[in-house]
Amino acid sequence: MDDNRPVLVVDDDEGVRTGVTWALEADGFAVHAVGDGLEALDALKRERPLLVVLDLSLPGVGGLDILRRLRADEERAGQPRLPIIVLSGRDGETDRIVGLDLGADDYLVKPFSPGELAASARSLLRRARDYAVVGRTPYVPTGDGVEVDLESRCVWIDGDSVELAAKEFDLLAYFCEHPRRACSRDELLNAVWASEAGWQTPATVTEHVYRLRQKIEVDPAHPKRLCTVRAVGYRWEG
Repeated sequence: MDDNRPVLVVDDDEGVRTGVTWALEADGFAVHAVGDGLEALDALKRERPLLVVLDLSLPGVGGLDILRRLRADEERAGQPRLPIIVLSGRDGETDRIVGLDLGADDYLVKPFSPGELAASARSLLRRARDYAVVGRTPYVPTGDGVEVDLESRCVWIDGDSVELAAKEFDLLAYFCEHPRRACSRDELLNAVWASEAGWQTPATVTEHVYRLRQKIEVDPAHPKRLCTVRAVGYRWEG
C-alpha cells in the first residue's frame, strides 16, 4: 500500500485476530492488532490508523462504544471519517443497523472469508481516495435544503449537519450527480458497491435507500427528495 499507516484490528479472540491479520498482511496491509477496547482507544490516541477492523463484542469498552466515541471525536475535530469495518458473531438485522447507524462503513458477520475482508478494506480505502482527488467538484448544491460536500464528505439538511455511513454518502453523492434520472437498483449496485457488486444483491440498495431516507427526508414514509420509480428503482428530485 502507498500509505504505510497500519490497519488497526480490534478483537478479543486470538484466533480471529490472527486470521484477520494474516488476510490483511497477505493483501499488502501493515497491521496493528489489539485484544480489547482500552488497548484500541490507546492505539487510536497514539496514531490515526489507515482503517479500523472492529469487533462488537469486546471486554471492558465495547465495540459500539468505541465506534460512537471515534465518530464524535472526528466531528468535534473536523477530521475526515476513518473507514471502519465492524465484525460480529451476530447476524441479526438490528445489530447490523445499529452498527451502521453509529458510523460503521461495512459490517461482516463471522465467519467470513479472508477474501471478503480484504475486498471490503480495498473498496473502502479506494472510495476514500476517490473523494480526495484534487480537481473533483467539492460541493453539490442540490436544492430543497440539501448540501453535499464531496471532499469533506459532509452533508447538511436545512443547515443542520447529518451523519451518514460511507455507503449512504456514496449513494447520495451518486444521486446528486445524476439528478432527476431514474436509476435502477442494478445500476446503483454497480456504481456504489463496485468490486463488491458480485456478492451483493439489489436488496442491499433497498436497505441503504431506506436508511438514507430516515436521515434526509422530512417524512421518510412519503419521500419528496429520494423518490421511488415503480418497477425501475429511484430518482433524486433534490
